[in-house]
Amino acid sequence: MSFTLKKKMLSLITVMGMVMGMGLLASCNSKPTADLVVYGKIYTAERLRVGDGTSGMNNQIVEAFAVKDGKYIYVGNKAGAEAFVEEGKTEVVDYSGKGLVMPGCGNGHAHYSLGYAIQSVGTVVGRDDDVDKFIKEIVPAAVKKAREAGATVVFGSGWEMMKFPQNLCYRKLLDEVCSDIPIYFADEEGHKGLANTILLKKAGLINEDGTVGKTEVRGGEVVLDADGVPTGYVKEQAGTYVRSFLDNEYLFSVDVAKANMAGIQEQLLSEGYTMYLDGYTSYFFNDNFYKAAQQMDQAGDMHFVLGTAWEMDSWMDVDKTLDKAAATKKYESAHIRTNWLKMFMDGTVESGTGFVEPLYPGGKQGIPNWSEEELTDITRKANAKGITMHVHVMGNKGVTRIVNAYINAGKKELRNTLVHVYGVSEPDYQRMADNNIYVTSGMLWHHADKELQDELLRILPDSMNVQGYPMKSFFDHGINISSHSDFPALSGSPDDPFSIMEIMVTGIYQPEQAKAWWTEECLTRDQALTALTINVARQMFLENERGSIKEGKYADFLLVTKDVLTCPVTEIHEAKPAATYFEGKKVYGN
Repeated sequence: MSFTLKKKMLSLITVMGMVMGMGLLASCNSKPTADLVVYGKIYTAERLRVGDGTSGMNNQIVEAFAVKDGKYIYVGNKAGAEAFVEEGKTEVVDYSGKGLVMPGCGNGHAHYSLGYAIQSVGTVVGRDDDVDKFIKEIVPAAVKKAREAGATVVFGSGWEMMKFPQNLCYRKLLDEVCSDIPIYFADEEGHKGLANTILLKKAGLINEDGTVGKTEVRGGEVVLDADGVPTGYVKEQAGTYVRSFLDNEYLFSVDVAKANMAGIQEQLLSEGYTMYLDGYTSYFFNDNFYKAAQQMDQAGDMHFVLGTAWEMDSWMDVDKTLDKAAATKKYESAHIRTNWLKMFMDGTVESGTGFVEPLYPGGKQGIPNWSEEELTDITRKANAKGITMHVHVMGNKGVTRIVNAYINAGKKELRNTLVHVYGVSEPDYQRMADNNIYVTSGMLWHHADKELQDELLRILPDSMNVQGYPMKSFFDHGINISSHSDFPALSGSPDDPFSIMEIMVTGIYQPEQAKAWWTEECLTRDQALTALTINVARQMFLENERGSIKEGKYADFLLVTKDVLTCPVTEIHEAKPAATYFEGKKVYGN
């Protein structure tokens, strides 16, 4: 080959190499085309960390983000996001000046499965405090509805336990309306129940011949008349025990559960929730809600992440119940997490069944359902199966007992959780923080109307009558605290995250009805949003994929009608989702 030819070939190879190199360089520097780009004031929930009580938000507010294949591929300024826009291929949403863009909210403990089930298989009374109306109007209407449907039971809820006298023989009053079909009416909080005689006989509280049967149920109270016969009024775990003798498969079939799922999802998305931990998924003592959720997700119709909790009551066999809880793993899917065990440590402080120190006026103590040794054993066994403890507790003495059990037997990485938490003894805050113990709190209950405030001053132990449901102290000690609504047990409070946020920030929801409650525990706005977003994601083991606006995470976000970071605090509750997006797709809004 001649020198000239070689030179020409080398020149050609050099030019081709340069062209190829330029192409590769261009390819490396090019941006993928986004499916969606959003502009506006965007709160990312990425700066405020657990234990960081500061209110600075320089790193939490950005101007834009880009989404592709359901995930954020860019979060930053508007100019940077524009590089991901391709005409005709990228949807652009400019929400500038219209409100706030923020991550989807989470609800760390609620009972939408129960709330919708009661509406579909029973009768919802509402906060009814009139016994006469209840017996003469509501119960007969429920019985009529049941008979027309060919029902085998009458099931309902909603009567106000603080207004219904405990000295009435409710089973006889119910028997006068209906004596051949079992009747059970839960109170508004679900912690008390009223039953007729036929149901009490099924449960063994009254024998078939009418004599007294079982009068004690561990973790509960069977109210007795002057002759020692059950009146039909049952409290706490005695209520769940009696309710277990209903025809629960009839009440809550898979078909009923599937029909409820659409309504549950619509409510969640319309309020701005894209994550939700169901606090009692085995309410009807079967796994039909699990089956319904799994089928919904397999069909591609689930647009939120669902956490589920199997319940263990104090009258149940521990090992058999843990096996049932572990067996729910078979229902896990892309949007369903099943690794929680729900238990009750005590009742409610306000009703006198919380496990407290000091004692209630008159020296009365509440109802502790489990000893520390039992809690320790259950925690060890549950965590060994990969199940996270999710324990209802109100009283400060109950908190100490559970914290001891978690420390002595729990695995820190499983984020064992306290639920509700009315009172905490000061040393327990740091012990929770040191052992990665989580809290999900009904921070909407932090407020109270004047009537309730006056009643609490009268009936609660010292200090608890002017304090309840701490919030800021958890942040101050570095404890992961998430928000929950406990729907439908709202006690007159709202369910949506922005009304809850207003209570967190101000200590009150309706200032015309009462004064703000324990304002020393109120949160900053960014703490409140943290409790509503990324902290719920952490509670549900989702923080690496959801709960904040960050590159690589799923694009679950809200377009909120108000800027809840700057609007007057008394207007925060007016904020609503104009649109809810789940994995980059609009699933609620016009």
